[in-house]
Amino acid sequence: MGLLFVLSLVAAAAVLALLWGLRALWARLTGQPVTPWVMRMDPRTGWSTVYRSTARWTAKRAEPPRRDERDVTDVVPREIR
Repeated sequence: MGLLFVLSLVAAAAVLALLWGLRALWARLTGQPVTPWVMRMDPRTGWSTVYRSTARWTAKRAEPPRRDERDVTDVVPREIR
């Protein structure tokens, strides 16, 4: 299993290298500069996205239910046996 996993990773890396090589060759043939593949990631973007989305997930504070004093019934407590 381990060997199969490593071989699949090597095959995936080879396919990516081949694609990048073809892309670089095409750029050279057309006279464009060869630009590397870059992963543009800003940690602040992820933080602000999560921070802003909390407003959507936080529970709204419910108002306490209003009681009508006419609904209150006085009860005489008794001892439980």
